Amino acid sequence: MPASSKTSDPRFYDWLLFLLAPLLFSSNLIFGRGITGEVGPFTTALLRWLGAALLMSPFIWREREACLAFVRQHTALWLTLGVLGMGICGGVVYWALTLTTASNATLIYTTSSLFIILFQWLFQKRAITRRELVGMIIAFAGVVAIVLKGHPEALLDLTFNIGDLAILVAAIAFAAYSLLLRRPSVRAMPPLPLFALLAASGAIVLVPPGVIEMASGGPLPDTLMEFAKLGGIILFASLAAFYCFQHAVQVFGPGIAGMTLYLMPPMSILMAVIFLGERFESYHAVGIVLVTGGLILATAPARKTT
Repeated sequence: MPASSKTSDPRFYDWLLFLLAPLLFSSNLIFGRGITGEVGPFTTALLRWLGAALLMSPFIWREREACLAFVRQHTALWLTLGVLGMGICGGVVYWALTLTTASNATLIYTTSSLFIILFQWLFQKRAITRRELVGMIIAFAGVVAIVLKGHPEALLDLTFNIGDLAILVAAIAFAAYSLLLRRPSVRAMPPLPLFALLAASGAIVLVPPGVIEMASGGPLPDTLMEFAKLGGIILFASLAAFYCFQHAVQVFGPGIAGMTLYLMPPMSILMAVIFLGERFESYHAVGIVLVTGGLILATAPARKTT
Protein backbone atom coordinates (compact mmCIF):
# COMPACT_ATOMS: atom_id res chain seq x y z
CA MET A 1 0.00 0.00 0.00
CA PRO A 2 2.86 2.41 -0.50
CA ALA A 3 2.26 5.71 -2.15
CA SER A 4 4.77 5.11 -4.90
CA SER A 5 3.53 3.96 -8.25
CA LYS A 6 4.58 0.91 -10.17
CA THR A 7 7.80 2.27 -11.59
CA SER A 8 10.22 -0.63 -11.17
CA ASP A 9 10.21 -4.40 -11.15
CA PRO A 10 8.73 -5.95 -7.98
CA ARG A 11 11.22 -6.76 -5.25
CA PHE A 12 11.42 -9.93 -3.15
CA TYR A 13 9.63 -8.03 -0.37
CA ASP A 14 6.75 -7.22 -2.74
CA TRP A 15 6.37 -10.84 -3.80
CA LEU A 16 6.54 -11.96 -0.17
CA LEU A 17 3.62 -9.71 0.80
CA PHE A 18 1.80 -10.81 -2.38
CA LEU A 19 1.94 -14.43 -1.17
CA LEU A 20 1.28 -13.59 2.47
CA ALA A 21 -2.02 -11.84 1.66
CA PRO A 22 -4.04 -14.99 0.82
CA LEU A 23 -2.35 -16.90 3.65
CA LEU A 24 -3.41 -14.26 6.17
CA PHE A 25 -6.89 -13.94 4.70
CA SER A 26 -7.19 -17.73 5.01
CA SER A 27 -6.37 -17.50 8.72
CA ASN A 28 -10.09 -16.80 9.13
CA LEU A 29 -10.47 -20.57 8.76
CA ILE A 30 -8.51 -21.09 11.98
CA PHE A 31 -9.49 -18.10 14.12
CA GLY A 32 -13.03 -17.76 12.81
CA ARG A 33 -13.96 -21.42 13.20
CA GLY A 34 -16.83 -21.54 15.66
CA ILE A 35 -17.48 -17.79 15.72
CA THR A 36 -20.50 -18.16 13.42
CA GLY A 37 -23.46 -18.90 15.62
CA GLU A 38 -21.67 -17.90 18.84
CA VAL A 39 -21.24 -14.19 18.06
CA GLY A 40 -23.55 -12.16 15.82
CA PRO A 41 -22.17 -11.62 12.29
CA PHE A 42 -22.35 -7.82 12.30
CA THR A 43 -21.17 -7.74 15.92
CA THR A 44 -18.15 -9.79 14.87
CA ALA A 45 -17.40 -7.42 12.00
CA LEU A 46 -17.86 -4.33 14.20
CA LEU A 47 -15.53 -5.67 16.92
CA ARG A 48 -13.06 -6.75 14.26
CA TRP A 49 -12.62 -3.31 12.70
CA LEU A 50 -13.08 -1.36 15.92
CA GLY A 51 -10.23 -3.36 17.41
CA ALA A 52 -8.11 -2.84 14.29
CA ALA A 53 -8.80 0.91 14.32
CA LEU A 54 -7.85 1.23 17.98
CA LEU A 55 -4.60 -0.66 17.47
CA MET A 56 -3.74 1.50 14.46
CA SER A 57 -4.82 4.81 16.01
CA PRO A 58 -1.23 5.89 16.87
CA PHE A 59 -0.51 6.07 13.12
CA ILE A 60 -3.50 8.38 12.63
CA TRP A 61 -2.27 10.61 15.45
CA ARG A 62 1.27 10.70 14.05
CA GLU A 63 -0.02 11.82 10.63
CA ARG A 64 -3.09 13.62 11.95
CA GLU A 65 -2.83 16.60 9.59
CA ALA A 66 -2.68 14.40 6.48
CA CYS A 67 -5.43 12.11 7.83
CA LEU A 68 -7.72 15.01 8.70
CA ALA A 69 -7.16 16.57 5.27
CA PHE A 70 -7.96 13.27 3.54
CA VAL A 71 -11.19 12.78 5.52
CA ARG A 72 -12.32 16.35 4.90
CA GLN A 73 -11.51 16.41 1.20
CA HIS A 74 -12.55 12.84 0.36
CA THR A 75 -15.26 11.99 2.92
CA ALA A 76 -17.44 10.11 0.44
CA LEU A 77 -14.51 8.05 -0.86
CA TRP A 78 -13.33 7.30 2.68
CA LEU A 79 -16.74 6.02 3.80
CA THR A 80 -17.29 4.16 0.53
CA LEU A 81 -14.06 2.22 1.05
CA GLY A 82 -15.26 1.36 4.57
CA VAL A 83 -18.63 0.16 3.29
CA LEU A 84 -17.13 -1.94 0.48
CA GLY A 85 -14.03 -3.42 2.11
CA MET A 86 -15.09 -3.77 5.74
CA GLY A 87 -18.89 -3.50 5.86
CA ILE A 88 -20.00 -5.67 2.96
CA CYS A 89 -16.87 -7.86 2.95
CA GLY A 90 -17.16 -8.18 6.74
CA GLY A 91 -20.62 -8.20 8.25
CA VAL A 92 -22.47 -9.27 5.11
CA VAL A 93 -20.05 -12.17 4.53
CA TYR A 94 -20.35 -13.36 8.16
CA TRP A 95 -24.13 -13.16 7.84
CA ALA A 96 -24.11 -15.04 4.53
CA LEU A 97 -22.06 -17.86 6.06
CA THR A 98 -24.99 -18.58 8.40
CA LEU A 99 -27.12 -19.32 5.32
CA THR A 100 -24.80 -21.00 2.81
CA THR A 101 -22.04 -23.59 2.75
CA ALA A 102 -18.34 -22.85 2.88
CA SER A 103 -17.91 -24.58 -0.51
CA ASN A 104 -20.41 -22.31 -2.21
CA ALA A 105 -18.94 -19.24 -0.53
CA THR A 106 -15.39 -20.15 -1.58
CA LEU A 107 -16.35 -20.70 -5.20
CA ILE A 108 -18.42 -17.50 -5.46
CA TYR A 109 -16.07 -15.19 -3.54
CA THR A 110 -13.10 -16.20 -5.67
CA THR A 111 -14.89 -14.65 -8.68
CA SER A 112 -13.87 -11.27 -7.23
CA SER A 113 -10.65 -11.64 -9.23
CA LEU A 114 -12.69 -11.88 -12.42
CA PHE A 115 -14.74 -8.81 -11.51
CA ILE A 116 -11.54 -6.81 -10.93
CA ILE A 117 -10.30 -7.60 -14.44
CA LEU A 118 -13.77 -6.96 -15.88
CA PHE A 119 -14.11 -3.58 -14.14
CA GLN A 120 -10.65 -2.53 -15.31
CA TRP A 121 -11.63 -3.44 -18.87
CA LEU A 122 -14.98 -1.61 -18.63
CA PHE A 123 -13.99 1.54 -16.73
CA GLN A 124 -10.25 1.90 -17.21
CA LYS A 125 -9.89 0.53 -20.76
CA ARG A 126 -7.29 -1.98 -19.61
CA ALA A 127 -6.61 -4.71 -22.18
CA ILE A 128 -6.74 -8.31 -20.95
CA THR A 129 -3.83 -10.31 -22.34
CA ARG A 130 -4.28 -13.83 -23.61
CA ARG A 131 -1.80 -15.08 -21.01
CA GLU A 132 -3.78 -13.48 -18.17
CA LEU A 133 -7.05 -14.92 -19.47
CA VAL A 134 -5.65 -18.45 -19.80
CA GLY A 135 -4.05 -18.21 -16.35
CA MET A 136 -7.33 -17.06 -14.80
CA ILE A 137 -9.23 -19.94 -16.40
CA ILE A 138 -6.68 -22.50 -15.19
CA ALA A 139 -6.67 -21.07 -11.66
CA PHE A 140 -10.46 -20.98 -11.50
CA ALA A 141 -10.56 -24.60 -12.70
CA GLY A 142 -8.36 -25.46 -9.71
CA VAL A 143 -10.79 -23.74 -7.34
CA VAL A 144 -13.68 -25.67 -8.90
CA ALA A 145 -11.76 -28.95 -8.53
CA ILE A 146 -11.30 -28.28 -4.82
CA VAL A 147 -14.88 -27.19 -4.19
CA LEU A 148 -16.37 -30.13 -6.12
CA LYS A 149 -13.91 -32.54 -4.47
CA GLY A 150 -12.81 -33.94 -7.81
CA HIS A 151 -16.35 -34.94 -8.87
CA PRO A 152 -17.63 -32.73 -11.73
CA GLU A 153 -21.10 -34.26 -11.42
CA ALA A 154 -21.34 -32.66 -7.98
CA LEU A 155 -21.90 -29.35 -9.81
CA LEU A 156 -25.43 -30.55 -10.55
CA ASP A 157 -26.11 -30.93 -6.83
CA LEU A 158 -25.06 -27.39 -5.85
CA THR A 159 -27.98 -25.33 -4.61
CA PHE A 160 -27.93 -21.56 -4.23
CA ASN A 161 -29.83 -19.31 -1.83
CA ILE A 162 -29.88 -15.73 -0.59
CA GLY A 163 -26.60 -16.36 1.26
CA ASP A 164 -24.92 -17.16 -2.07
CA LEU A 165 -26.30 -13.93 -3.52
CA ALA A 166 -24.84 -12.03 -0.56
CA ILE A 167 -21.41 -13.61 -1.18
CA LEU A 168 -21.65 -12.56 -4.84
CA VAL A 169 -22.41 -8.99 -3.73
CA ALA A 170 -19.34 -9.15 -1.46
CA ALA A 171 -17.16 -10.39 -4.34
CA ILE A 172 -18.27 -7.43 -6.47
CA ALA A 173 -17.73 -5.06 -3.52
CA PHE A 174 -14.19 -6.33 -2.98
CA ALA A 175 -13.42 -5.80 -6.67
CA ALA A 176 -14.66 -2.20 -6.48
CA TYR A 177 -12.68 -1.69 -3.26
CA SER A 178 -9.52 -2.91 -4.97
CA LEU A 179 -9.92 -0.50 -7.86
CA LEU A 180 -10.65 2.48 -5.59
CA LEU A 181 -7.35 1.85 -3.79
CA ARG A 182 -5.62 3.01 -6.98
CA ARG A 183 -7.22 6.46 -6.86
CA PRO A 184 -4.50 9.17 -6.76
CA SER A 185 -5.88 10.66 -3.53
CA VAL A 186 -5.65 7.25 -1.84
CA ARG A 187 -2.17 6.46 -3.19
CA ALA A 188 -0.91 9.82 -1.95
CA MET A 189 -1.57 8.85 1.69
CA PRO A 190 1.16 7.21 3.82
CA PRO A 191 0.40 3.47 3.95
CA LEU A 192 -0.08 2.81 7.68
CA PRO A 193 -2.15 5.93 8.43
CA LEU A 194 -4.29 5.14 5.38
CA PHE A 195 -4.98 1.63 6.60
CA ALA A 196 -5.84 2.98 10.05
CA LEU A 197 -8.31 5.40 8.44
CA LEU A 198 -9.91 2.57 6.46
CA ALA A 199 -10.26 0.46 9.60
CA ALA A 200 -11.91 3.43 11.35
CA SER A 201 -14.23 3.92 8.37
CA GLY A 202 -15.21 0.26 8.52
CA ALA A 203 -15.94 0.49 12.24
CA ILE A 204 -18.08 3.61 11.72
CA VAL A 205 -20.26 2.13 8.96
CA LEU A 206 -20.69 -1.09 10.97
CA VAL A 207 -21.98 0.69 14.10
CA PRO A 208 -25.65 0.88 12.98
CA PRO A 209 -26.09 -2.79 11.97
CA GLY A 210 -23.96 -3.95 14.89
CA VAL A 211 -25.95 -1.97 17.46
CA ILE A 212 -29.26 -3.11 15.94
CA GLU A 213 -28.09 -6.73 16.08
CA MET A 214 -26.99 -6.45 19.71
CA ALA A 215 -30.19 -4.62 20.71
CA SER A 216 -32.27 -7.41 19.15
CA GLY A 217 -30.54 -10.06 21.23
CA GLY A 218 -27.64 -11.03 18.99
CA PRO A 219 -25.01 -13.13 20.80
CA LEU A 220 -21.92 -11.41 22.19
CA PRO A 221 -18.49 -12.94 22.90
CA ASP A 222 -18.43 -14.21 26.47
CA THR A 223 -15.71 -16.86 26.61
CA LEU A 224 -11.93 -16.66 26.50
CA MET A 225 -11.85 -18.78 23.34
CA GLU A 226 -14.27 -16.47 21.52
CA PHE A 227 -12.17 -13.43 22.46
CA ALA A 228 -9.03 -15.28 21.32
CA LYS A 229 -10.61 -15.98 17.93
CA LEU A 230 -11.61 -12.34 17.59
CA GLY A 231 -8.05 -11.33 18.48
CA GLY A 232 -6.68 -13.59 15.75
CA ILE A 233 -9.13 -12.17 13.23
CA ILE A 234 -8.12 -8.61 14.16
CA LEU A 235 -4.36 -9.17 14.09
CA PHE A 236 -3.95 -11.59 11.20
CA ALA A 237 -7.08 -11.67 9.00
CA SER A 238 -7.58 -7.90 9.30
CA LEU A 239 -4.45 -5.86 10.04
CA ALA A 240 -1.81 -8.03 8.41
CA ALA A 241 -3.95 -9.42 5.56
CA PHE A 242 -5.38 -6.10 4.37
CA TYR A 243 -2.01 -4.37 4.61
CA CYS A 244 -0.37 -7.07 2.47
CA PHE A 245 -3.21 -7.00 -0.06
CA GLN A 246 -3.25 -3.23 -0.36
CA HIS A 247 0.54 -3.24 -0.81
CA ALA A 248 0.08 -5.77 -3.63
CA VAL A 249 -2.57 -3.54 -5.23
CA GLN A 250 -0.17 -0.60 -5.28
CA VAL A 251 2.81 -2.59 -6.61
CA PHE A 252 1.16 -5.04 -9.03
CA GLY A 253 -2.15 -3.30 -9.78
CA PRO A 254 -5.64 -4.47 -8.72
CA GLY A 255 -5.96 -7.08 -11.47
CA ILE A 256 -2.84 -9.03 -10.53
CA ALA A 257 -3.29 -8.48 -6.78
CA GLY A 258 -6.85 -9.78 -7.02
CA MET A 259 -5.56 -13.08 -8.34
CA THR A 260 -4.14 -13.80 -4.87
CA LEU A 261 -7.73 -14.79 -4.01
CA TYR A 262 -7.20 -17.92 -6.10
CA LEU A 263 -4.60 -19.01 -3.55
CA MET A 264 -7.05 -18.84 -0.65
CA PRO A 265 -8.74 -22.26 -1.20
CA PRO A 266 -5.48 -24.28 -1.40
CA MET A 267 -3.94 -22.33 1.50
CA SER A 268 -7.09 -22.84 3.56
CA ILE A 269 -6.86 -26.56 2.88
CA LEU A 270 -3.22 -26.76 3.95
CA MET A 271 -3.96 -24.79 7.12
CA ALA A 272 -6.91 -27.07 7.91
CA VAL A 273 -4.67 -30.11 7.50
CA ILE A 274 -1.93 -28.64 9.70
CA PHE A 275 -3.99 -26.98 12.43
CA LEU A 276 -7.35 -28.77 12.35
CA GLY A 277 -6.25 -32.31 11.49
CA GLU A 278 -8.32 -32.58 8.31
CA ARG A 279 -7.35 -35.11 5.62
CA PHE A 280 -5.45 -34.14 2.47
CA GLU A 281 -7.16 -35.70 -0.57
CA SER A 282 -5.96 -36.23 -4.14
CA TYR A 283 -8.32 -33.57 -5.51
CA HIS A 284 -6.65 -31.09 -3.16
CA ALA A 285 -3.34 -31.76 -4.91
CA VAL A 286 -4.92 -31.32 -8.36
CA GLY A 287 -6.53 -28.06 -7.31
CA ILE A 288 -3.36 -26.68 -5.79
CA VAL A 289 -1.32 -27.48 -8.93
CA LEU A 290 -3.91 -25.83 -11.19
CA VAL A 291 -4.31 -22.75 -8.99
CA THR A 292 -0.58 -22.23 -8.57
CA GLY A 293 0.17 -22.86 -12.23
CA GLY A 294 -2.56 -20.53 -13.41
CA LEU A 295 -1.47 -17.81 -11.02
CA ILE A 296 2.17 -18.07 -12.15
CA LEU A 297 1.09 -17.94 -15.80
CA ALA A 298 -1.15 -14.89 -15.27
CA THR A 299 1.32 -12.89 -13.18
CA ALA A 300 4.62 -13.77 -14.85
CA PRO A 301 6.27 -10.67 -16.32
CA ALA A 302 6.15 -10.43 -20.09
CA ARG A 303 9.37 -11.12 -21.94
CA LYS A 304 11.25 -8.01 -22.95
CA THR A 305 11.99 -7.75 -26.63
CA THR A 306 15.02 -6.04 -28.10
